[in-house]
Amino acid sequence: MSNQSLTDPKSNTAIFLDDVSLAYRLPSEAIHTFKEYMIRLVQGRIKHKAFWALRQINLEVNQGEIFGILGRNGAGKSTLLKVISKVLIPIEGRVWIKGYISPLLQLGAGFHPELTGRENIYLNATLLGHSRTEIDGKLEEIITFAEIGSFIDAPLRTYSSGMQARLGFAVASAWQPDILILDEVLSVGDAAFQEKCFERMADFRDSGATVLMVSHSIEQVRELCQRALWLDHGEIQVMGVADEVCDAYKQALSIQ
Repeated sequence: MSNQSLTDPKSNTAIFLDDVSLAYRLPSEAIHTFKEYMIRLVQGRIKHKAFWALRQINLEVNQGEIFGILGRNGAGKSTLLKVISKVLIPIEGRVWIKGYISPLLQLGAGFHPELTGRENIYLNATLLGHSRTEIDGKLEEIITFAEIGSFIDAPLRTYSSGMQARLGFAVASAWQPDILILDEVLSVGDAAFQEKCFERMADFRDSGATVLMVSHSIEQVRELCQRALWLDHGEIQVMGVADEVCDAYKQALSIQ
């Protein structure tokens, strides 16, 4: 494991983090209601403590690489992806991204439950920066890839979690981004659809795009990724060749 500060990014670098840290201010004792919080706030009785979600993260991901992130719930994986996607701003360090990012950070992100699948395609793709004309040109391809069938004109609230995941991935990957960021979205859905997603990610990689993916599946990371990191309590435990990181993480899980 190396956790020393990085130099400036190389020409083939897509994602570069240098000593990145992020902390949240949390009340030092439990406050159960908003009313209680406001009373204590007015009285000046609230004390805060810092919760470090990320600590001194140094990371360099290359163009044309599928890079995996492993870790238990609460390890900081989703926070790391949000920092890279510029959803969150770190309090220390620097983040350097080369190219256009297409993030799929959580199931149903950018969707509205009362809109139909078709309407949500337009909504989500617009949020990703695509024009109406561009979406019109990709609409049928997105619908076909998502395998939604007649549900495409039903409200999203009638969809299963797997259907939402398929539609979300289909929209996020309809246009090849420079960087595709996936947070556990491939854990939902059947094996055949997952394989189709893997093939699209491999096509992106072969075309020079970068894929950054969080997964609870050690074997998924082992199969898809060239390199990976294991994150725990906001700190990198191991980073390197995917097989070695997967072995270290698997061993740690077995002795806990």
